[in-house]
Amino acid sequence: MGRVRQAVTKVNQRLTVKLAASLLAGSMLLSSLLGFWRDRLLNAAYMPNKEAGLAGYVVGLDAYTAAFMVPDFMFAILVSGALSVTFIPVFNERWTKGNKQSAWQISSSMINFMALTTLAASVLIIIFADPLMRYFIAPGMSESGHALAVSMMRVIAVNPFIFAIAAVIASIQQAVGRFTFYALAPMIYNIGIIIGTVWFTNGINIFGWQVFEGGIMGVALGVVLGSVLQLIVSSIGLLGLDFDYRFMIKRKNKSFRQVLRLLRTRSLDQGIDYLNGLVETNLASRMADGTVRAYQQASALSLMPVNLIGVAISNAAFPQMTEHLGAGREDLFRKELQVMIRVIIWLALPVAVITYFARGYVVSFIHNGGDPVISGFLGVLVLTIFFRTIYHIAARSFYAQQDTKTPLYISFFAIGFNIILAIILVNLWSKNQNPGYGLAWAQSITAVVEVIVLFFFMGRRMPRLFDRSFVNSIYKMVIAAVPTGLAAYLSVVMIPFGTNDKSFFLAFPKFIMITVVSFAVYIWFSRRLRLKEAEPVLNRLRQIFFGRINLGWNWKR
Repeated sequence: MGRVRQAVTKVNQRLTVKLAASLLAGSMLLSSLLGFWRDRLLNAAYMPNKEAGLAGYVVGLDAYTAAFMVPDFMFAILVSGALSVTFIPVFNERWTKGNKQSAWQISSSMINFMALTTLAASVLIIIFADPLMRYFIAPGMSESGHALAVSMMRVIAVNPFIFAIAAVIASIQQAVGRFTFYALAPMIYNIGIIIGTVWFTNGINIFGWQVFEGGIMGVALGVVLGSVLQLIVSSIGLLGLDFDYRFMIKRKNKSFRQVLRLLRTRSLDQGIDYLNGLVETNLASRMADGTVRAYQQASALSLMPVNLIGVAISNAAFPQMTEHLGAGREDLFRKELQVMIRVIIWLALPVAVITYFARGYVVSFIHNGGDPVISGFLGVLVLTIFFRTIYHIAARSFYAQQDTKTPLYISFFAIGFNIILAIILVNLWSKNQNPGYGLAWAQSITAVVEVIVLFFFMGRRMPRLFDRSFVNSIYKMVIAAVPTGLAAYLSVVMIPFGTNDKSFFLAFPKFIMITVVSFAVYIWFSRRLRLKEAEPVLNRLRQIFFGRINLGWNWKR
């Protein structure tokens, strides 16, 4: 056991912001690739009639998608991102001052409190799954789809409980700059679902006794397996931290009570954000069969670059930003925030542009041969890729200051705006084409408005944040994105996605060629416009091709 602890401690060292961001981005990329494989397996198994468009979607995939809504909603309002952004600043206040005993007391209290709360939520989901699905989530679903969705929801209901414990453990590691096992956990979760898709759907046989008949319910069992494996991997990351766990809840601990105060508003923020997803599923269930799944898959594809760039960099930078504020260095906090926003915008712009023009290829990674409906949704959701990527660092600038109310009020406005806009646009689109486009346009427009409002309040709180140098840099990035879009368009014209590109190994090399050409144009123009964000990439290329050692990371050590 001692050797295992030493090995874990060695690979789980504290990382710099640059290395942590790279590790998290790499982890999310691998997790997303596993997610692509998972969805390809599901689509291949449950969409046999691929030529029929939306009609080719069987009821099972819509039911599978709808079954996640309430468990994910409960996890979102009780834990999810709410915990990390409220727990980490308070934890770091004690940790940086050397008060480890208080830090561990907060951690133990949060694990136990979250476990009890989410256990109660899981039981309620199991009890009320039928009316929740029938009257709130997917009232337009067929009876067979409804019965299947209810059964899967009851299996997946255990996830909030397991994820809650894993989330606290992951937040502890994130707070102290240990990201190795934190980064591994999401990949393990997808592996569990893949196991369920490949093996459990064929039934489970133990010593000749058939304990499970199989079918798409096997995927739901895989979801539970993935969440258990994720908890185990997250727990391994605690080795070497000397975590002093106690089975208690220190209700009178000021730090614990402070986390709960912050958690209430952030949880409400997360909850109303997820409410938007519930409304979208409700509306989509009233449309053609398969719209729920098609729209969910397009949304998932749009979130991949958001996670790779916005979430990865924001999560890596957040602990250090809170440390600056804890030490009273608001100047360093503002400087780091500005640099992070610039880096994120510089990376998000070309990704959004390339995704738009090469969306046929992107969709083919999860749906063999592509799908025009998902591609159409993704084309509209490109705006969310760019603005949602920026949103995460913008929101965390408030959370780092232990202000959860401002983002909450903005979310109230944004979600209300999105729901009203979605209902209006769905009715408008229903007269001419797929009404699902109304959902996509509402989400994109809302993402733009929300970031603009966040930036407005950030600028008022930190007047020197968006100075002339910052504005000029963003202007240059937009200029560089124009020829990038032209390069992406011409590349797709010369290497079009064809009907014969039904294999991942046929489509992926073409997509890589389009991406490399487009990014090369973007980096070249960025360099000509003297954008310092391009220097790390150029220095890395010099190192690879010419053996130079200097990496030149300007944005953070």
